[in-house]
Amino acid sequence: MAQYHIEYQGQLRTKITHQGNGQSIITDAPVDNHGKGEFFSPTDLMASSLGSCILTIMGIHANMLGVDLKGSNATVEKIMQDSPRKIQKIRVNIHLPLIDKKLQERLEKVALECPVHHSFHTETGQEIVFHWGGL
Repeated sequence: MAQYHIEYQGQLRTKITHQGNGQSIITDAPVDNHGKGEFFSPTDLMASSLGSCILTIMGIHANMLGVDLKGSNATVEKIMQDSPRKIQKIRVNIHLPLIDKKLQERLEKVALECPVHHSFHTETGQEIVFHWGGL
């Protein structure tokens, strides 16, 4: 079980500390919601976590298959809804080296088993596109 300590620092900013390793990150409210937007917003963390989780899960399985995915990357676009304010859709483009088609299919399947992917509400749209040989 992971635990985090979150401290409100004023001016719509928080400091999140991972209780296991002591690492910290700062969040700000976004500019379009009264914040400074100098750091990731909480919804930025949610959206970017999807891309990070997909790459991590693919990396775990690629390592087991003896495939090197180093240099793979993702671009994530978060689309907000105004009322109620929430993430409406997340677009993720995953760029990976060209590998055998059978392995591509296998890695795409495990990518969609990412726990973050399954943790979003079903109303939150997710568009995930894999670009093989797109590095």
